[in-house]
Amino acid sequence: MKKLILASVLALTAVAAVAQMSDPPVESPDAVEEQRPGRSLMEEGAKLLLRGLLSEAEPAMRDLQEFADQMGPAMKSLTDQMGPALADIMAMIDDIKNYSGPELLPNGDIIIRRAPDAPKFVPSDPPREIDL
Repeated sequence: MKKLILASVLALTAVAAVAQMSDPPVESPDAVEEQRPGRSLMEEGAKLLLRGLLSEAEPAMRDLQEFADQMGPAMKSLTDQMGPALADIMAMIDDIKNYSGPELLPNGDIIIRRAPDAPKFVPSDPPREIDL
């Protein structure tokens, strides 16, 4: 997917560069007949490349939209339920760098210990009890 996005950006950059180039001034009527009306070969090639990329990406984009439609309500529910509890937890933490990685105990509890070299924690508010 990253390669597809990179190719699209490069192709769009090429199209923009070609679009900004101006045609040289035409001096005689014979020169006008020699010029092909419409797009240059570079513009046509870029157009075909982009059309091909879009047709290749369309099924993936459709699947992504369907996934987002399915996950939207679940994410909203998670945010509504977990948001207040996470805000309370974040109020108890000064800087995440001052803590060690999570540790799983044999009984299934997860402990996140303060690092031994961390400065002393001074809470801004008195601790509150959190119902989980």
